Amino acid sequence: MLFRKKDDLDVDKFWKDYESSIGEKVLAKSLGQYLSGWAEYTQPLWGLAIATSKSFRFYHFPHEGWIMALSRVGRGGEAPKEKTFSVPRESINSAELVVEKRWWKKLFSPSNPLLIIHCRINGTETDIMVETDKSAEAIVEALTAPMTG
Repeated sequence: MLFRKKDDLDVDKFWKDYESSIGEKVLAKSLGQYLSGWAEYTQPLWGLAIATSKSFRFYHFPHEGWIMALSRVGRGGEAPKEKTFSVPRESINSAELVVEKRWWKKLFSPSNPLLIIHCRINGTETDIMVETDKSAEAIVEALTAPMTG
């Protein structure tokens, strides 16, 4: 493409840099809110749910509003840090995207699709849950496809 927006180039660069930093090929990704399943993180976090050639990853960007930044600087606190976790493909038993199909449930309750990664972490069966959108179907497909090479 001859004429690309600068934002498109920045996104491409981000993903190339990310792949380079983790040493894995990104197969699918979706924006989502981590809900539960990883012992270190007990509260919801917004970030990227990512399927790679070797793992499932969640990446939470460090951020803070300007009011929080002023407050932190005033009291000498630390800036927010990125939060991330990774589950190797061989530890993943299955993955599914639960999408509410009943119209009356959609009407009376939040109905965002729920990405569930059934896995074994440190010998314990657990479910990692991320509220996302339908684009996470590609994550499920990538994680349930046979591993190559």
